[in-house]
Amino acid sequence: MVKLGVVMDPIGSIKPYKDTTLALLLEAERRGWEIRYMELGDLSLRDGQALGNSAELHVCDDRERWHELGQRQRRPLAELDIVLMRKDPPVSSEYLYATYILEAAEREGTLVVNRPQGLRDAQEKLFIANFPQCCAPTLVSMAADELRGFIQEQGKVVLKPLHGMGGESVFLLEQGDPNTSVVIETLSDHGTRQLMAQRYIEQIRRGDKRIVLLAGEPIPYALARIPASGETRGNIAAGGRGEGVTLNERDLWICRQVAPALRERGLLFVGLDVIGDYLTEVNVTSPTCVRELDAIYGISISSEFFDLIEQRLESRRTSV
Repeated sequence: MVKLGVVMDPIGSIKPYKDTTLALLLEAERRGWEIRYMELGDLSLRDGQALGNSAELHVCDDRERWHELGQRQRRPLAELDIVLMRKDPPVSSEYLYATYILEAAEREGTLVVNRPQGLRDAQEKLFIANFPQCCAPTLVSMAADELRGFIQEQGKVVLKPLHGMGGESVFLLEQGDPNTSVVIETLSDHGTRQLMAQRYIEQIRRGDKRIVLLAGEPIPYALARIPASGETRGNIAAGGRGEGVTLNERDLWICRQVAPALRERGLLFVGLDVIGDYLTEVNVTSPTCVRELDAIYGISISSEFFDLIEQRLESRRTSV
């Protein structure tokens, strides 16, 4: 029997009808795998050995009661075949420390998805700097004069913090906007924090596409998250609605540009955000939208993903 550990936010607080981690766990349950549940604070390191204060977990597809937890036991993570790292951003110091603990488990033979080193390397907003050919004009800076100059140059710009998720603290500014100084001061904490500025992409009206890649290979459909009326953010968490779309040639080209860097870093489950012709983010911590795509197209991304994982586990066994 495959033993799967998951590190995630409190399972009792998720929205089961749309939660991708639950979709993955439902597939693990269907396969008869043993599931061990952990939160960030359950990880520890003793004399170089990674430990987890985990509870046996059973899940079901029920909006009222979707999980059942057993008693917690502190056990070596090396007892697990796989650990899914699915903790939502922000990527805080504690998150980074957890990746070092998971890396210790990896050294002992556990398959950690996504790979801890890859999670540290691929900051979700900054990682697009590796693919400038795929991106709209972008500036990362904490200098107010540089940011104002970028807004002047581009005319209409989206500003956002580097640590946010779900459309949190995203601002749209146009040249001459009287709120420019206060927005820059707020996001940069008066010039002490880096923030990202990107040229506004008009195609956001047709949706911010979430593309899911498994080991660098894209699912052929994306969820286009359409902004609500009067909004500039397509994020579902910010009130956007999702529509299924088939990937076009530009989407596939972007995937081909990004895929080698993902594979190299052991990033097996990734979500790309694409607006119009441009890559805007690379989501590696806890990519979402699986349940929506499954429902629209009658597919099972979780099943495809775990088929891939089983192949990797079998390859490891036969190579020993």
